[in-house]
Amino acid sequence: MYIVVDERHSVRVNYIANFEKEGVSSLGLFSQDFHEWLRSASGDDIEAIQGFVLGEFQDRNFIARAIRRYSVAPIFAVTEGQSLEEKLELLTSNFDDVLGKTAHVKEILARSQAVWRRVNSPRDQTDVTSDERLKVFFDGRDIEVDGEAVTLPRRERQILEHLIRNRGRRLTKQQIFNAVYGVFAQSVDDSVIEGHVSKLRKKLRGLLGTDPIEAKRFMGYQYVGLA
Repeated sequence: MYIVVDERHSVRVNYIANFEKEGVSSLGLFSQDFHEWLRSASGDDIEAIQGFVLGEFQDRNFIARAIRRYSVAPIFAVTEGQSLEEKLELLTSNFDDVLGKTAHVKEILARSQAVWRRVNSPRDQTDVTSDERLKVFFDGRDIEVDGEAVTLPRRERQILEHLIRNRGRRLTKQQIFNAVYGVFAQSVDDSVIEGHVSKLRKKLRGLLGTDPIEAKRFMGYQYVGLA
């Protein structure tokens, strides 16, 4: 899930629509609303955020500092000017990257994954599992098993990506739901995660001959890799 903070309604709506086209959940907020959300959000809600996109508004640097106290997710500044001085100021103010106003959501997703790989490489495992039989690219591409592309339904692929990104941690059904559907999703019940994971595990067992996802009742799911 990505959060877009911008004072302009049209900008927020445009980003949300484009994230949706890529099958990624997002939420658009005014800066003041974001302040309130950040103060009240649970740890699980914050961990579900894969990136923050901040438009041009008065207290943008302050918000970036506040985010960094709670989250290691990539923070992007979107600016129209992009002078060298402005870029340098932003890059030394807790932002991970500076984007032009015409940056495509696909570029944001790719840059976000690059940041995750660089900053959290021990946890993220880059895009390849330990024995390289299973490759996951985190940018919308199909996974590969033994060098062959395998198409998974969007939600199953996103769950697999999230589990691999959090390898070594057990994630609850609610944590996975927040990451895939968004922390404010109300039209979908979190029980759908059980169905998605069950189908995903069955497919992976058929493809790999082993189940890389460990499930424990009432405790959640963990990516354990291939035996």
